[in-house]
Amino acid sequence: MRSPIDRSLDRPMQQDTKRLFMGGGLSVRQTLVARAALVVALYMLVIGVFWADREGLRDNIDNHITFVDVVYFSAVTLTTVGYGDIVPVTPRARIVDSILVTPIRLFVWLIFLGTAYQLVLQRLVEDFRMRRLQARLEGHVIVCGFGHSGACAAHELVVRGVDKQRVLVVDANRQLVEQAAEQGFIGILGDATKEETLKEAMLSTARGLFVCTDRDDTNVLIVLTARSLSPHVRIVARVEEAENEKLLRQSGANATILPSRVGGILMAGALQTSALSDYVMDLISANGRVVLVERDPRPDEIGHGTAELDALIVGIVRDGRDMDLKDPESRLRPGDKLLVIRQSAPQPS
Repeated sequence: MRSPIDRSLDRPMQQDTKRLFMGGGLSVRQTLVARAALVVALYMLVIGVFWADREGLRDNIDNHITFVDVVYFSAVTLTTVGYGDIVPVTPRARIVDSILVTPIRLFVWLIFLGTAYQLVLQRLVEDFRMRRLQARLEGHVIVCGFGHSGACAAHELVVRGVDKQRVLVVDANRQLVEQAAEQGFIGILGDATKEETLKEAMLSTARGLFVCTDRDDTNVLIVLTARSLSPHVRIVARVEEAENEKLLRQSGANATILPSRVGGILMAGALQTSALSDYVMDLISANGRVVLVERDPRPDEIGHGTAELDALIVGIVRDGRDMDLKDPESRLRPGDKLLVIRQSAPQPS
């Protein structure tokens, strides 16, 4: 079965063919426009030089140099070494051709070769790099949308120990993908609502998917597409409107985050004291003074209540439901998930 990369080679080349970003650069259209303008400017410069020194040229056909002859001779000289029908005959004309026009000719050829590389060879090189990337991508995290929330999530993953080369950013905005690449992440330019884009991002081998665009309808489409491709990948989705949270859950998201709700709670808590909001931010950040972690109970903790343990346990999740810590049934069992507050490890100096 052919991969998405193989099939993409059969499609006509679009306006901007680059889709894998591990560094910055101009778009294809911007590059072509800039290079074409430079070639035209150099061509006009050569025409002006030869027209000013037209007395040093000889037309072997009719012995008369016109402006059309100069335009023709400039084009021939820039692209080839000439046909011999018009030639420089005076020492000054030959020096001008040798010192000024010959370097311009070589520079124009370099522009042509560079353009051919970018339009043809670069596409082949990029496909090769994409195949190599896909071969080693496993256990990575895909971040769809590199706006404020997506960028914060990506950087928090790095703080929590995820290698930047295991964080793959997907966005339809070229500028945001370039920013992600400049910060050390892998960027793919594409529409995350489409199956082909998520397949290129190797969703099937991903550890998780963050859906961080600023539109709930787009997030729902991404979640639906991702869940149809990978029934088991963990999906965390951002929600703008509280009424859409249930819809995202029904679409297949394992967890939903409503930034406005979190921000509102922190703002209300900060009305009387700033200590509460600072403490909560520490809890949810990997590099805070104290952190909230989820872990399995240790063998020596099985059968004990939370009050009997040294760990500061603030929650027990059993079979998908939260247990009342005061309930006698809350004694720890194998398979429970514990929410524990602990001091963070000291940061290396």
